Amino acid sequence: MEGFLVQMGVQYRAPAIDVILPVGISFYTFQTLSYTLDIYRRQLAPAASFRDFALYVAFFPQLVAGPIVRAIDFLPQCVSPTPPRAGRFAWGMFLMTLGLFQKVVLADTLLAGASDAVFRYGGKLAMIDAWAGVLGFSAQIFFDFSGYSTCAIGLALCLGFSLPDNFKFPYAAVGFSDFWRRWHISLSTWLRDYLYIPLGGNRHGSLRTGFNLVVLMFLGGLWHGAAWTFVVWGLIHGFYLVVEHTLRTLFGDPRFFSTLLSKIAIGLLTYAAVCFAWVFFRATDFGTAWRIVESMVGITGTADKLLATRELLQVGIVTVILLTAHWMLRETSIEKVAARTPMWLIAGVWATMLFFLILNQGSANAFIYFQF
Repeated sequence: MEGFLVQMGVQYRAPAIDVILPVGISFYTFQTLSYTLDIYRRQLAPAASFRDFALYVAFFPQLVAGPIVRAIDFLPQCVSPTPPRAGRFAWGMFLMTLGLFQKVVLADTLLAGASDAVFRYGGKLAMIDAWAGVLGFSAQIFFDFSGYSTCAIGLALCLGFSLPDNFKFPYAAVGFSDFWRRWHISLSTWLRDYLYIPLGGNRHGSLRTGFNLVVLMFLGGLWHGAAWTFVVWGLIHGFYLVVEHTLRTLFGDPRFFSTLLSKIAIGLLTYAAVCFAWVFFRATDFGTAWRIVESMVGITGTADKLLATRELLQVGIVTVILLTAHWMLRETSIEKVAARTPMWLIAGVWATMLFFLILNQGSANAFIYFQF
């Protein structure tokens, strides 16, 4: 048609046909799938009200980036709303402030610059710069995604609904199965309940268990995007889980692993391995990923110094604070800590976060998980 119009003297260029998808389509697709599957399994009765079902599917606080909410957890709150409680609205506002602080101040202002510079650089990097970029991204993606989830949970509380936690201090995980019990909990439990267990879980021997774990993480990587880098990221985590399962099968959990120092050592090894996998998650192609991996292990030969001392210090200080906080809080929750904290101290922390948010207004980027 375009060629025919040109022959007729009409200048016309057909627009590119792109598939336009709603933001966050994968999240509410997972929610509606869980609703359908739970009804099929007779674990849930169909919603009596279409209004309640529509609210469940389109509940805007967590609609575009989670957490993925199960109908069995949300719909009962529509039928029997939770009575108002003193302090619930204020706590929801505090959580929203905390989530915005994680996103705007920590993820975007302090970390995104160094991470983006490293992953966009086309040359070979000094080892310290490569590690700073990877550590910066590992902290950035946590603060970015955890920040959104915290905002969603806080806003839902203000509206009278309770949403499940999506993160439980994952960088203090001891082992990779522990990591996935703490990172993006709503997705990992969804994949476990609707994919891993139906595939057989760990009920049919070690070989079948390993296969199921690899398939699970392969699909988890593919869910994040139709790119081979995401697939490799998922397969790396599948390999981690298979190795961990094999070691536990052969040796069990020796008493050595129960000491605090051994837990910290295994936890730091887990964190380093997770950071290595993040390289493939963040890199736009394999060339970039391999170049950064080579820089991390120092086999690049002549390398360029990219980051300023200030950027290295920012990444280092935030990473140390992040890991320290995760290890101190790994066995508790923010709610329990707040219950033991004097009100004047909570007010001071709240005011400090608001102060830095005002200083950094207008500097935030879109949430990373808006693309998935």
